[in-house]
Amino acid sequence: MLKHLSEQRTRGVELSVALVDDDTIQELNRSFRRKNRPTDVLAFPLADEHVPHAPAGMLGDVVLSVPTARRQARARRRSLLEELTMLLAHGLLHLCGYDHRTDAEERVMTGRTEELCEVARRRRRPKTPSRRRPTAPRRR
Repeated sequence: MLKHLSEQRTRGVELSVALVDDDTIQELNRSFRRKNRPTDVLAFPLADEHVPHAPAGMLGDVVLSVPTARRQARARRRSLLEELTMLLAHGLLHLCGYDHRTDAEERVMTGRTEELCEVARRRRRPKTPSRRRPTAPRRR
């Protein structure tokens, strides 16, 4: 996903991804967003108004709640991997400065999230050589 993004900030960077339970993400959500409930994904950019100069090469942290992702995957009738991939893409876009406070921002972010998910899907598909039909041995 990072490789696909064309933003200058994503070249040669690393990010941290944490898979956590609902209690952990609820505590983070309460501490950092003042919302006392679990959420599916949180993104913590290292360069923001509080830390304007992030360490070189560090983009930030994405925290995913596996139990919440599992519930959402069931509700959306898709696999847990697909849901986690979507949430990771969403969090990554937040680290790159995208947001969804307006309808226009939401449309852009949704489009970019779908684009990153498609890139991830293509990378997951195994590259199988073309298969020829097996032929029966010739009788002599």
